[in-house]
This record gives sequence, structure tokens and C-alpha cells, in this order.
Amino acid sequence: MAEPTRILLDESRIPRNWYNIVADLPEPPPPPLHPGTLQPLGPDDLAPLFPMELIAQEVSQDRFIQIPESVLDVYRLWRPTPLIRARRLEKSLGTPARIYYKYEGGSPSGSHKPNTAVPQACYNAQQGVRRLTTETGAGQWGSALAFAAAQYGVECEIWMVRASYDQKPYRRSLMGVYGAKVHASPSPVTSAGRKILAESPDSPGSLGIAISEAVEIAGQHDDTRYALGSVLNHVLTHQTVIGEEAVEQLAAFGETPDVIVGCTGGGSNFAGLTFPFFREKLAGRMNPTIRAVEPQACPTFTRGTYAYDFGDTAGFTPLLKMHTLGHDFVPDPIHAGGLRYHGMAPLLSHMYELGMFEATALGQKECFEAGLRFARTEGIVPAPEPTHALAETIAEAVRCRESGEAKVILTALCGHGHFDLAAYDRYLAGEMEDFALPQERIDRALATLPGV
Repeated sequence: MAEPTRILLDESRIPRNWYNIVADLPEPPPPPLHPGTLQPLGPDDLAPLFPMELIAQEVSQDRFIQIPESVLDVYRLWRPTPLIRARRLEKSLGTPARIYYKYEGGSPSGSHKPNTAVPQACYNAQQGVRRLTTETGAGQWGSALAFAAAQYGVECEIWMVRASYDQKPYRRSLMGVYGAKVHASPSPVTSAGRKILAESPDSPGSLGIAISEAVEIAGQHDDTRYALGSVLNHVLTHQTVIGEEAVEQLAAFGETPDVIVGCTGGGSNFAGLTFPFFREKLAGRMNPTIRAVEPQACPTFTRGTYAYDFGDTAGFTPLLKMHTLGHDFVPDPIHAGGLRYHGMAPLLSHMYELGMFEATALGQKECFEAGLRFARTEGIVPAPEPTHALAETIAEAVRCRESGEAKVILTALCGHGHFDLAAYDRYLAGEMEDFALPQERIDRALATLPGV
């Protein structure tokens, strides 16, 4: 009998709890600070932006957080997601490695983002919130929140980074299909946007700028709250449904991972896949090498500084202890718009400082080459963001070919690239370039770090 290529779990195996890794860390992460007092934030400080249930989850020390039934009802539209062995990719590489990928592209919006968009919309609706504001880079998060808001009858207003707004018009269209209102960021709608446009009318925008605009509007209206698609603890926790399913599925294959690879922008996809495996590693049940992959144009882990910084450009957010390139840093307009963030999840930054995982940075041409190889062997066109993880997965598999090691490599294909074909066109036409980031640009942005 042929060995299986994919493991599909029954709907009854959707996780009933999110996993909160804070409960198992050897040291607690540093708290977020109030930018005025420099004291740790209290619940009241966050109440203008988030519903109380999400604030409680943000600071929770509980190992598991129960998933509400109303969230599970929506999850059932696409979860559990498959774990697939990339046999054709392995064959094309001539590697003894066994490559597995957890495929999140079958969700309604085409990525892993609804895993947190749905609970965020749910909790806001329960608290009587009428409208949600947010930012989006490549549009994966924006389309996910637009979908989720529609499920709970909540309005959705989105600031989309200008570079991606222009590069990915159909992702913008999808947000409109789900009922959202979309602005190109920086926009004339907010004071933060107007200030940026006055200084740089042709600004390509950044996630930091778009966050400033969304937070500004949320803070001005009592019936409006802000939703974030990555970075914060509760967002990373919601994404652990990915890893919880993958732990069970990989065991069903009879495998234990030797290497786990994920892409990192703000950190939600990487955390969602890896946190349950970190739990198993901390408990001594496995010992994989875990590796984060980021773009060379926005190398937060590999070239950033671990310091308190604002999560946005205008300085509206609390101060977060994280790996940062400086809140004034505006990345070059690479096609992996979801990875163009100046900072990194504080929880992941803390874990990186503890030496719990590795990080590397890659150029976008190498990543698109990996995306083409994957599409031509496995049939799925990856979004530009997970091509970073695929490029490093392929590099690891090639090292196995050279060493003869039959490692088990696990990665997450966190979204499809159906709306990113213009980027693939540019690569195929030889028009794509890698952006060499000069150190002086990083130094200039880091010079404005708040003095904490």
C-alpha cells in the first residue's frame, strides 16, 4: 500500500484551546510600557483599542485558552487544514530529506490570518463594537478581517500600505467584496497620513504608518476598536491552532521534526506553527532546530536592535520590547508586503534573545525562485511571504543531499499567491531586484528610538 501524501484530520479534531507559550517560558517577557509614564501598561490603558477579553488574553499566564463555540463554528469552514508531504519537491531536489508543509491557503481569504481575525471580530461584536479599523500590508490580514467582520455584522475600515495597494489590486478588491472600506496608506484621512504625505508625497507607505492611521481613527470613536493581525501575544496565541493540528498530523505520519522553518514579518505565522512544537521541545519530547526567515530588505531579527520602540510610525502605540529597525524605518517595496514591518513580535523577540531559535535573511529573487520550483512540483502558487520559508526549506534539503542526512523538515505554507501573479510576472520577466539595505538607513532610523 502506498504511503500517504497528506493527513486530513476530522472536523472533530479542530483544537478546542489556543496554546499560550508564556506559561512555559524559562523567563517572562518584558511588559509593554505606557509611552508617557514608562510604567507597565494596565488594562485601562488598552481599553480604547481592544475589548476586555483580548486584553485579558494579552496578559494571560494560563497555558491554554478555550476557543468560544461561535469561533469554532466559523473555523469549521476550513479547519482542520491538511499537512502534506512534498514528495515531488523532494524528488526534484534529489534529497533524502522528508519535507512536510502545513497548508493554510484553503481558508476563505486564502491565508492563516482568519485564525485570529475571527476571534477578534467575535470578541469585539460581543462587546458591542460597531466598527473595526486595521492596517494591512500585502492584504492577507485586511481581507481576513473583512471576512471575519462580515460574519459578526461589524463594519471594517482598512489602511493598506500604498506599495501593496498599487501592486495587489485584487487583494484590495477582495476586501471590498467582504464589505470593507479600504484606504491607501499614507492617506489624507488621518493627521498621521497627512503629515507623512506633506513630507513625502510619493511615500510607498509602511505597516508602521498604516498602523498609526488605523489606531488614530479607533482612538477617536467610542464605537470603534482596532484589530491587529500580528505582533501581539493574543494574536500569536490564536494562530497556535496551526501547530496544534500539525503536532497531531506529523505524529500520524510517524515522524518527528528535525528542522522547522517559518517566515517572519510580525511573527504570527511562525509562532502559530512553532509554539506547540516549542512546548514539546521544552518538555523533552523532541529536539528540532527552529529557524525564522525574514527578507533582507527588512531584517528585523538579523540586523535590528532589541529595544523598547513604538509599534507604529507616529508613536500612538505603547512601547514594546522587541527587535526593531526603528519605527521611522520605511522598508523598500518588496513584493512580500506582509513582511515589511519595522518590528517583531515582543514574545518572539524575547525567545530569540533566550537563544530558543535561529534566524536568517534572504533576498526576494531567491525566494521567488523557490516559489516557482514549489509551484511546478507541488502545484500550489505560494504567496511571496512563505516563499521565504520555502527557500530556506529547499536550502536545508540541498544540504541534506550533500550530507546524506534524511532529516524531517516541517514548514508552513501560510497562504496562496493567486493575487500575487503580477509579482511572479516581474520575476519571470527578469525585472525583479534585490534591495541591498545600507547600514546607514538602519542607523538613521534607530537614532530616533525612545529613550527607555
